[in-house]
Amino acid sequence: MHILIDNKSGAPIYDQIYSQIKTQIISGALTENEMLPSIRGLAKDLRISFVTTKRAYDELEKEGFLYTIPGKGCFVATKNVELLREENLKRIEEHLEQIVQLAASCNLSREDILAMVHFSLEENP
Repeated sequence: MHILIDNKSGAPIYDQIYSQIKTQIISGALTENEMLPSIRGLAKDLRISFVTTKRAYDELEKEGFLYTIPGKGCFVATKNVELLREENLKRIEEHLEQIVQLAASCNLSREDILAMVHFSLEENP
């Protein structure tokens, strides 16, 4: 598992950890039942408070991406297909919102946007 903390980012450190682990789980870089570094171990490696790391792990567990076995550690949860689908739908909606805003700034019509989408779908079936 590879985590990079960007001190210049406006995002809180726990959120950076949370987002990067979540992305690695969704992409398959972290596999089901794979053991994650201990909370204290990751905190030590990143040179941050273990409370910050614990908060990220707690959020991931609350959302169903991790599970904890007391005395053993934290592990990647079995992928819930519906949960992953919802995550991807959410990401698509965020991208679409960005597209709509950018298109508006370029004075593109609805038809122009749809034509671009249709073209992209033909290029990547």
